[in-house]
Amino acid sequence: MPPIERLKRIARRPDCEINLAEAALIVASQAYPEIDIEHYLRRLDELADGVRGHLPASPNTADRVFTLNRILFEEEGFYGVEDDYYDPRNSFLNEVLDRRCGIPITLSIVYLEIGRRIGLPLEGVSFPGHFLVKLPVQGGDIVLDPFSGGVSLSEAELEQRREWISSEGSVPSAAPLGALLRAARNRDILARMLRNLKGIYYQTGALEKALEVSNWILAITPDEAAELRDRGLILAQLECAAAACEDFEHYLRLAPQAEDADRIRERLIDLVGSTGRLH
Repeated sequence: MPPIERLKRIARRPDCEINLAEAALIVASQAYPEIDIEHYLRRLDELADGVRGHLPASPNTADRVFTLNRILFEEEGFYGVEDDYYDPRNSFLNEVLDRRCGIPITLSIVYLEIGRRIGLPLEGVSFPGHFLVKLPVQGGDIVLDPFSGGVSLSEAELEQRREWISSEGSVPSAAPLGALLRAARNRDILARMLRNLKGIYYQTGALEKALEVSNWILAITPDEAAELRDRGLILAQLECAAAACEDFEHYLRLAPQAEDADRIRERLIDLVGSTGRLH
């Protein structure tokens, strides 16, 4: 079965039944056709065994978090990439496990997968600009940053990040912190990882690869309006006018009142003229 069809099959499951690591490795198979997915799943099991082997006899939550951070970031040497941040390899889970480095979302996937294996009910947090992880505890959540060695973030630090991204226009200035810290679904984590990769390819002019990644995103979230628009824009640049028209039409059906709807309608009219399509 082609990898994208495997991903579609996984995405049709209830979100709680989606194996995040398996899906991320299937995504990696687009760039690594010979990837041994079972090998990397065993690697995650081995890392979890290593953490488990250093836990006290009756570990509490703090023991588990402390030991996970020590083994993963100090002994195993995983770290957040500062140089070559936009290297595509940082978005592929197999490369992250092999090279022990990655960007916030891929390191968070490693952290989530190992943490869940040792009994930590971790959740991903699709915080704008920097993916995080949280641990629900009595009285609230502990927010952790795997990109920075699993450090916990205070409310004041999170507010500071929220204010910064608001000033950059990434989120509305009135967006409450709690809304930005909602748990992300597994399929949303995968889609965000793929959007990062698509952006890297797009910015470097690798439009065919960006288109392939866009197809994978839509395999997970088939009616995501913004992604249909973006794929249409890529297709238009690749001079695939008919396919771009289809995506723009679908986008306008899903989001007729979008801020950029008029601009997309104009683009669609131009493309229809170029292809001689009549409606």
